[in-house]
This record gives sequence, structure tokens and C-alpha cells, in this order.
Amino acid sequence: MFKMFRKRLISWYLENNRPLPWSKTHDPYSIWLREVILQQTRVEQGASYYQKFLNHYPTIVDLANSSLEEVFKDWEGLGYYSRAKNLHKTAQIVRDDYNGIFPRVYEEILSLKGIGEYTAAAISSFAYNEPYSVLDGNVFRVLSRYFGIDYPIDTTIGKKYFKKLAQECLDISQPAQYNQAIIDFGAVICKPAQPLCNNCPFSSECKALNENRILELPVKSKKIIKKNRYFNYLVLSHQGKIYIQQRIEKDIWQFLFQFPNVEFNDQLLSKEELMKELSFSVSYIRESKIFLQTLTHRKIHAKFFEIECLDCIPPNDWILVSKEELNNYGFPKIIKDYLTEK
Repeated sequence: MFKMFRKRLISWYLENNRPLPWSKTHDPYSIWLREVILQQTRVEQGASYYQKFLNHYPTIVDLANSSLEEVFKDWEGLGYYSRAKNLHKTAQIVRDDYNGIFPRVYEEILSLKGIGEYTAAAISSFAYNEPYSVLDGNVFRVLSRYFGIDYPIDTTIGKKYFKKLAQECLDISQPAQYNQAIIDFGAVICKPAQPLCNNCPFSSECKALNENRILELPVKSKKIIKKNRYFNYLVLSHQGKIYIQQRIEKDIWQFLFQFPNVEFNDQLLSKEELMKELSFSVSYIRESKIFLQTLTHRKIHAKFFEIECLDCIPPNDWILVSKEELNNYGFPKIIKDYLTEK
């Protein structure tokens, strides 16, 4: 059964593989960079960032020698900035502990900051052709549908079961090609909402299709509940410049920059309500439309109040920059959206 599955899968891949910018690379640094970028990013968007990072940081040592602020700026728009922070930290570890050469041993790769089992397996198989199966959303979906598996993929027992199954399906004679084949198949044919079952080489054996359960699989036990947060940003101008500050708390967008923010638990403020909160005099105040950004566990509602302050005494962590200098700082997407519309 497994032999037929892997043979047909690789046959499909050889006829349909996607011409992506990383398709032929065996460089572990490039593969690691790709995997980190694609963790929470669509391939279409991730490809341009992948090329940008390789152009800006041709080697892992170049990445390690850069500043975190510089990496954040290049990462801008990808979200989940902890990925960028871990990327920078791991580059420094490889530079300092491995003489700038990416480790080859699976356990050493797995020990690096921000690298889990999936990424370690991807680097091991794609760079070194080691027999480690990858297990991402695409693979969970293909295996659960083909074999008709009801174990929830977000539980310990489910993850353990799928990990064993994925390894059993792996073609150990060509693990890199097999892993890329099943990832591409999940992305191109066995898609989440509108799979192309009529074009599927497994349609006669697929249990989910034959039992009319395509959209039921894979199973997840936990439903994500998004919390609403309300940010009232103060775009404070003073003598032609604007105040910004860095988010240093352990919260979303840590170490990115923002305009000073007044956050309320349940609402965005009106211009009149904000005036009551200010402790300084202003010559004018203008409010923007409402901007929205959806994160995995949060939905951000934001409004921007453009204010000319007359006598404000800024806290020590506020930075006064020119409008042109704003381009040198990394901001969350919701702030970039506001700046783009101005």
C-alpha cells in the first residue's frame, strides 16, 4: 500500500512540479530561510521575501552580522515577528558555534532556536537527503484524506499517529523528492476548501472522497477564539517631526515600532473622548477611518489620531523622527496600511 502511494505520488510530482525559486537548491541556509518564511505565509508572497533576504543576506554570516532592527525592517509585512527574531538568533548561533556552517546532524538542527521537527526534517531531507519525513498542514491533509484518519491533528495522540504514518510512507531512497512531492500535492491538488478531486491520481483509493468526507478531514479538536483589541494610535507631530516608540513588552509585535498607543478593552475612541484623555494642549486633531488586521488569536481594530502637540513632554522611550525616517523602522502591517494610504 505504501509503495504504491509513494510511487504514484512521485510520478505525479515529476509531471507537475512547480517552478519555484528554491526548487533546485540543496543549500541548507537557503532551505532554512525558505521554511521559516513559509511557516505562516503563502508561497506566492513568501517567494519575493525569500529572494529579498538572499539578496540582502547572501550567507548566514551576513544575516548574523546584521542588526535585529534591519531584519525586522526586511521582514515587514510577513507578520509573526518572532520568526524573524529567531531567524536572527539562530544565524548568530551558527556563526559563533558552528563557524558559520549550518549543522548537518538532525538533532543539532532541531536544537537551534525556532526550529521544530518539521523544519529540521525539511532541512535534513532537502539539503542532505536524509530519511526524515516532513509533516506540515499539506501533509496532514493528504494523509488524513487518503487514509480516512479521524485522529485530531492538534492533539498529542494525533500528532504521534501522523508522524509514524508519514515516516512509513516516506520513500527513503529519495526522501527530498518524496517530501517535496507530498507538499506540492497538498498545495496544488488536495487543497483545503476546493480540492481538485477530478484531477487526483488517488481518487479511486481516497477514503475521504469515497465516503464523502473531504471537507471533514483533517479533524481539529480546538476552535480558535479571536480576541478583539482596540488601538488608538496618536500620530503626534512636533515641529515637523513625529513621535514613535518601540513595543518591548512580551506581546504581539514585540520589538516593532508604533505610534504612541492608547488601548481600551472594548472600544475605539472618538475625537472628543480622546481629548479628555490627553494631558497636553493641541492645535488640531484629526481622526482616521478604522483599520483592521486579523491575527491567529487576535483581531486588531485601530484608529489613528493625527495631532499637533504644543506642550507635550514625551516619555523617555519616545523617539522623534522625520516623516522620511519612518521608512527606516519596522512597523506592524496595520500601521503600514495607514501610512500607505496617507
